[in-house]
Amino acid sequence: MRRVLVGVLAAAAMAGFGLVPTASAKSCPSGFTPGVIGGEAKCLHAGEYCSHAEASQYRRYHFSCVRVRGVYRLERS
Repeated sequence: MRRVLVGVLAAAAMAGFGLVPTASAKSCPSGFTPGVIGGEAKCLHAGEYCSHAEASQYRRYHFSCVRVRGVYRLERS
């Protein structure tokens, strides 16, 4: 019985029934892209500050982290 219950819960979580909270569930204003950067939910938008160390994570959401006048900013790619 216990195995069946564990199997049902695992299947429900994989199916996305909301049993497992996700970091990407953050609500963002219009024009922003929700994303998870460095394990935290972020709202991404061109011109916002970014972390060059996490540039590969921004690419998932079609952004690039570029240096503009000494500061790293997001650009749409």
